[in-house]
Amino acid sequence: MRDVSPVSPSPPHPAGPGAFTVGLTSRQAAVQLGLHGPNAVSRAAPTPVWARIAAQLRDPLVLVLLAAAALTGATGDTADTVIICLVVVVNTVVGVVQEMRADRAVTALADLTAPRVRVLRDGVERELPSVDLVPMDVVLLAEGDVVPADVMLSEASALLVDESALTGESVPVDKSAIDPAGEVLPEHTLSAGTVVLRGRAVAEVVATGAHSALGRIAELMHERSGPTPLQRRLTQLGRVLAVAVIALCIVVFLLGLWRGEPAEAMAITAISLAVAAVPESLPAVVTLALALGARRMAARHAIVRHLPAVETLGSVTMLATDKTGTLTEGRMVAERLWTPDGTAELTGTGYAPVGRLLVNSRPVTADAVPHIRALLTAGMLCNDATLVAPDDDDASWRALGDPTEVALLAAAGKVALDRDELRAANPRVGEVPFDSERKRMTTIHRAPNGRVHVILKGAPEVVLDARFVTADPHALRTARHAADTLAAEGYRVLALAAGDLDEAPTRGEEAEAGLTLLGLIAIDDPPKTAARDTVTACRAAGITPVMITGDHPATARAIAVRLGILDDRDDTVLTGADLNEEPEDITATRVFARTTPEQKLTIIRAWRSRGAVTAMNGDGVNDGPALRHADIGVAMGKRGTEVARQAADLVLADDEISTVVAAVEEGRRVYDNIRRFLAYALSGGVAEIAVMLVGPALGMPIPLVAAQILWINLLTHGLTGVAMGAEPAEADTMRRPPRPPEQSILGDGLWQRVLGLGAVVTTVTLAAGAWAEHNGHEWQTLLFLTLLAAQLGVVMGLRTRPFGHANLFLPAAVAASAVLGLAGVYVPALRELLDTRALPAGDLAIALAGAVIGFVAARAFRRMNTVPRHGKDDEA
Repeated sequence: MRDVSPVSPSPPHPAGPGAFTVGLTSRQAAVQLGLHGPNAVSRAAPTPVWARIAAQLRDPLVLVLLAAAALTGATGDTADTVIICLVVVVNTVVGVVQEMRADRAVTALADLTAPRVRVLRDGVERELPSVDLVPMDVVLLAEGDVVPADVMLSEASALLVDESALTGESVPVDKSAIDPAGEVLPEHTLSAGTVVLRGRAVAEVVATGAHSALGRIAELMHERSGPTPLQRRLTQLGRVLAVAVIALCIVVFLLGLWRGEPAEAMAITAISLAVAAVPESLPAVVTLALALGARRMAARHAIVRHLPAVETLGSVTMLATDKTGTLTEGRMVAERLWTPDGTAELTGTGYAPVGRLLVNSRPVTADAVPHIRALLTAGMLCNDATLVAPDDDDASWRALGDPTEVALLAAAGKVALDRDELRAANPRVGEVPFDSERKRMTTIHRAPNGRVHVILKGAPEVVLDARFVTADPHALRTARHAADTLAAEGYRVLALAAGDLDEAPTRGEEAEAGLTLLGLIAIDDPPKTAARDTVTACRAAGITPVMITGDHPATARAIAVRLGILDDRDDTVLTGADLNEEPEDITATRVFARTTPEQKLTIIRAWRSRGAVTAMNGDGVNDGPALRHADIGVAMGKRGTEVARQAADLVLADDEISTVVAAVEEGRRVYDNIRRFLAYALSGGVAEIAVMLVGPALGMPIPLVAAQILWINLLTHGLTGVAMGAEPAEADTMRRPPRPPEQSILGDGLWQRVLGLGAVVTTVTLAAGAWAEHNGHEWQTLLFLTLLAAQLGVVMGLRTRPFGHANLFLPAAVAASAVLGLAGVYVPALRELLDTRALPAGDLAIALAGAVIGFVAARAFRRMNTVPRHGKDDEA
């Protein structure tokens, strides 16, 4: 009685590790993207260490530091040369180690077992590695197999395929064998990377490597998106500082010669001042801040593959995300039940049969609503899927078979229906399988009373027909209206009917008449619990959320409304067909459905061309090109494909989209700390330059000798500067808009703050020196100590919480710098090296007053910049 197509009698191929998850091993991904095998596409070899080091050393700021090291080395300043070289080495080592560690972590997410496939060659069945497949090979596919190449079906039995990794469509697709005399249609072909959920098939390989569907996607992934916003901003700053340093050397040297100073002494002083003006700790600060951010993200189950990605999320203005498995659970769940006698709802998520049955929002038992019990019983009996309970290898409930049928099993389990008991009491004696043409499935069971029980399950537009269901026209219209309403809300709707016969018919189709409508079951891939909070947090942070999916427009809109991406009055959803018409402004739309990988890429490029900093979050092969071309790609680690993980900059190992919000906050924290360091370091450099230029104009000799400049530079730009990279986030970090992409790193009032703090430190320092000179004190030593103290006061004033316990490394570094500064005045060996004199206690009080004034000025400037302007007028 079972109506099936003839298929090879070979036993099903046992599913390997991960066979029932929608994801590819790295080897599978490589094979299917054409990276291995006879038709392989060229692929870059793993990046060698020397290339990683060279990339680190090409940074403009690092080049400036190398030039400064050469200059200080030429003048015999061995100590400062060593310090600068050490900064460069540490920066390079940390960057290279982090990249290599991230690559290893991402690789560890994948099962590296090479897949094998059953093949018929010369009439003999054999098992071969997927890499050896060639066109015209005949492959045998069974439940759980990953399709190894693009194939055309010659035989198929009840074949159901999950194409979500490739297309983004969450609903599995029925496939059928091609008619030898007919036209080749999409339902007759399978693409590499898709997963067989049910049934068996014989198929002929038609494309491998670069010619397959995944190979064509691979062609879209060759280019990267270019430097990150932070890299672009630091490159710009490096160029500005390089020009300023050269100009500074020339000006100071010429002024000294004009005043009659020895040329050699002025050359050393000019170079020392130039080195002091360059914040050589900046690469170390940036690297430390990014590395600490990466470490904090790793603790939150987010693997950073490239250090700059930590900060890039803080710059994001638009977050594009896939729907299936990213915003949603990626698991079908029965949520709504409709019967002619009433409605009900089911709670719970995932495949676990844990939840409650609600009628009028009140919990009830299945026995209290027999019409609901009958509906769920039918859904459990007319079912070929299996729900696997947790075990030692997997702590979660797993699905074997059609996810829609698994959802029916979980729903029945929530009302305490036992499948084994039902099957034992109602053994199946016949069936007519579901296929794409019939759009229905019928099972025939021997009932406990000896009669034959028939259950019909299928699409409402098929089942709700007088051919199958005995009901008056009004009742059918009511049921169709209920089905249409549920479908408009984004649900996948199944209709079920049942009836009893005295004896089993000779053909299954004969039982599909005169049945009684049991009701409708609305199935959904529900949003993740944290998804709506994530969308809300993004909006509060000024980030525009955009959904891009291969799913149905109605489903996409329903999920978007539930998550807050769309208003419930907004039904604007663009499809892939609409995108082909080249709409005027793609960026005006927030939800895209039925999109191809090329169209996802088009959307990302449209936003980038508008100046947005884009982030793309996805898990499928179809997301790979967009992940790679976005400013930052964020991939799911568990259910994500290897293709998505390799294309991404950030991998969420726990698949929780809420981690993206934490990453945005971490990125903003990193950027704020870099700007905080620049405010401190550059204001100190401005003060040192101004003191050297203005002091002689006030009648002083050269205010500071080269050794004193370099000692101050060492104490302020050393551990103290680096410690600023670990400052905690500001309280309003996620309540302010993202930085405009075109804004300079010195924008938003920072360069004004640098000049203001530099002016305060300069005034305090020169005032102390002038007072000491007027009163016959050791004016140069007091000026040296006051300049150092005022800068240390500024660094404490710029802290997020000046007297907080977070980042105790910074006050410890400030204290150590202060002690070393005093050592330069009171330790004989250092005093001789720095050409200083011991000061009385009263003079130390003046230096301490300079530190207090620097602290107060820094706090005042912080308050003036509490509300960020983010305007172009502030750019440097």
